[in-house]
Amino acid sequence: MILAADIGGTKSRLAAYNDRSNRLELVVERVYPSAEHQGLAEIVRDFIATEGIPVTSACFGVAGPVRRGRSKISNLPWTIDARDLATQLRLPRVGLINDLEALAYGLDVLESKDIVTICEGSSEADGNTAVISAGSGLGEAGLFWDGHRHHPFACEGGHCEFAAKNPEEVELLEYLMRKYDNKHVSYERILSGPGLQNVYEFLRDTRKEEEPDWLRDQLADAARAGKDQPALISQTALDGKAPIAQRALSIFVSVFGAEAGNCALKFMATGGIYIAGIAGKIVPAMTSPDGTFMQAFLDKGRMRPLLQDIPVNIVLNDDAGLLGAARFTLIQKAFRS
Repeated sequence: MILAADIGGTKSRLAAYNDRSNRLELVVERVYPSAEHQGLAEIVRDFIATEGIPVTSACFGVAGPVRRGRSKISNLPWTIDARDLATQLRLPRVGLINDLEALAYGLDVLESKDIVTICEGSSEADGNTAVISAGSGLGEAGLFWDGHRHHPFACEGGHCEFAAKNPEEVELLEYLMRKYDNKHVSYERILSGPGLQNVYEFLRDTRKEEEPDWLRDQLADAARAGKDQPALISQTALDGKAPIAQRALSIFVSVFGAEAGNCALKFMATGGIYIAGIAGKIVPAMTSPDGTFMQAFLDKGRMRPLLQDIPVNIVLNDDAGLLGAARFTLIQKAFRS
């Protein structure tokens, strides 16, 4: 029995899988609001006690850099130690990897229904691949191709400086610099749930778009109820109900395309790039006829022909990270044997 976890700033998802001859069979899955718990150990304790799962191996994908078996979660006041988790679970060792690295491990077990293709790319595309996912934060990871198989590895590229590519984005950058006291403004400040809200507030506060009274009231109600304001903004945009929400989502998608293109170049991801997280919830915007995403993805000057050959896909399966964490334990087991 494998315990797999996908630990994020908003929610922590734990699942138990049976290993059926290297095929993963889901037994049970639970979701915990991360902010309502003191740490991961508390969540693991509740999951084991409630589900009565006899864990024989475990891997935790966490939203933060992992160094020497420890991680400080980027958007939570948690520090996670693999040795402490191993002791708690009475196991000789557990896996602790970055959540995007876990997602990268999960790509191989996805089915065709789990993928939406934005760009087919070249029929001969092969080589490195990359993943980028916007959620509570912005995660990125690469998969090195050795000629036989892919090797996932983590990075923290989502925290690189945001590079504005037009006058409107320059104004957005200046707005965010003021908001964050002239400190570092990363891509995560735009490409995340809170980032979409930043873009919306930029349009509202600079009076580039008017905020309808009914939308202001709905956002206030959502905030009081502890509900997801960025999800309300994106759904309002997809429904075509408010120009301010539509413009905010359009800017978000354009920046997403640009950074996905950056990832493809930095990782030399000629085998393809996979986009997860919020992207799976806004597929109509990501694949809109005006081509906002792909225009920004391809707009890399002399590198445009290279990018045109790269397959671009959206991951729809929210369990990809969990599956990847579970698959990591199988791969490690195979190496040890």
